Amino acid sequence: MQDLNGSHRSKSRTFGRWLIPACLSLTACDGPPDRTPALGDANAAEGRQLVTAKGCVACHTFPDVTWPRGGLGPSLEDFGRQGLIAGRLPNQPGVLMQFVRNAPGLVPGTAMPAILMTDQEARDVTAYLLTLKPR
Repeated sequence: MQDLNGSHRSKSRTFGRWLIPACLSLTACDGPPDRTPALGDANAAEGRQLVTAKGCVACHTFPDVTWPRGGLGPSLEDFGRQGLIAGRLPNQPGVLMQFVRNAPGLVPGTAMPAILMTDQEARDVTAYLLTLKPR
């Protein structure tokens, strides 16, 4: 085998030259990086209060809210175990934070309105929703 400079190299040496970088690049192939915002400072108890204050209870039912109990939207009583948001989006914190603030932006045609809330409020509501699992 001859390289660009005209010198001869063995196949094994050339193969070894590419083998190590190829193996190292394979170790980095564990899927896309996690771009999920941290919920570390989220307060699920505050999120529970926000679903009432922001009007979510007018359309959805929640396990620990006795009134009002909306029936227009789906029950969220076991939302934390669902794989999808609105039957279309992965139920992941970053996606859910966006969805609770601007559902029509992510799922055009949805009946759920955009809801004015801060980033912290979206984190709190997300943390609360993800705690909703059957007991």
